[in-house]
Amino acid sequence: MAATDDDSTGTERQGEEPGGGGFVLTGIFIILSIYALYFGREFFMPVVLAFLFALTLTPIVRFLRKRGVPSALSATLLVLFSAGAVGLGGYLLSGPLMQLINDAPQIGRTLTERIEELRGPFDRLMQISAQIDNVTDTVNEAGVMKVAVQQPGILSQAAGTMLSVVTNAAIVFVLSLFLLASGTLFYEKIVQSFTTMSEKKRALRIVYDVEREVSRYLLTVAVINAALGAVIGVGLWAIGMPTPFLWGVMAALLNFLPYIGALATIVIVAAISIVSFDSMGYAMVAPAFVIACNVLEGQIITPLIVGRRLELNAVAIFIAVAFWSWLWGFIGALIAVPLLVVIKVFCDHFDGLQSFGNFLAAQQSDNGDEEEEERPSGTTTTP
Repeated sequence: MAATDDDSTGTERQGEEPGGGGFVLTGIFIILSIYALYFGREFFMPVVLAFLFALTLTPIVRFLRKRGVPSALSATLLVLFSAGAVGLGGYLLSGPLMQLINDAPQIGRTLTERIEELRGPFDRLMQISAQIDNVTDTVNEAGVMKVAVQQPGILSQAAGTMLSVVTNAAIVFVLSLFLLASGTLFYEKIVQSFTTMSEKKRALRIVYDVEREVSRYLLTVAVINAALGAVIGVGLWAIGMPTPFLWGVMAALLNFLPYIGALATIVIVAAISIVSFDSMGYAMVAPAFVIACNVLEGQIITPLIVGRRLELNAVAIFIAVAFWSWLWGFIGALIAVPLLVVIKVFCDHFDGLQSFGNFLAAQQSDNGDEEEEERPSGTTTTP
């Protein structure tokens, strides 16, 4: 009897080990993946950007292919046009951006003077900070050794950064060209990976659905953000803001960050407006205009065009932005939400991942569809 109990206990343990081992292996795989993405960001970042950029332009290539334009030709023209637009925009923005960086100390001093009347409650705190600084200086002068680490020169840093940006941009555009010009090559390879006809049809349907939904979303959001940036740039130019083109581009890029991007745009425009205009009342016109544009875009235009199905949970958005900004910096923050949409659409097409996709989705305000699904078949309601 004891031997039987031991055998049954051993059998139970053997049955439990695979599940626990699989969970541990999954955790190790996730940790190693994050480690690889962090330390291999110089390789993975342009590759991911290329895939997202190719998905964004895929609807245009598909539209032209249906009208007789070869994918290679349309992809080449689109990529060349995009690269030229990015290069021209970077050239036009380089002057105002460098001027803004050089004027940053003066802007800070002017902004401090303009809001001097609001600093009353913080005067005591500033005095305490000054006293702490005086004590620290006294201790340092008493013999505490200061260690200064020599930093590379500004020119060498700028040259290294520019070289890295140009290299990554070249990788993004060239890889995007190959992805767009390949046509249905990847779909054929995916289909060839399965044996039965039913599996091939299901895999092809899932791949087409995911690619179509993600590409439409990315292209639509990119067009909406570009239109928002153009409207904000023209409006700020009419108000009299300096370098309105710079703020329009900034608004378009930061709008890929829900909530955070709009807030950052409003704060920056408000600070520049306060510095640029003498009247505080007129200085509030620019940020008020940006707020109106963002509210109109976020609450009416985007939900009307994109729809509610791909709306994301605000908590998931903040976690994704924080994670990818820690992983890849500013570029990671910009692509966090598009990557989250890709993951959500992918999860929605697999039964085992639908629970995670449901977690990423926004809360549904309309419960009519849920009540209709829960009502038994054949049940009718009386008017």
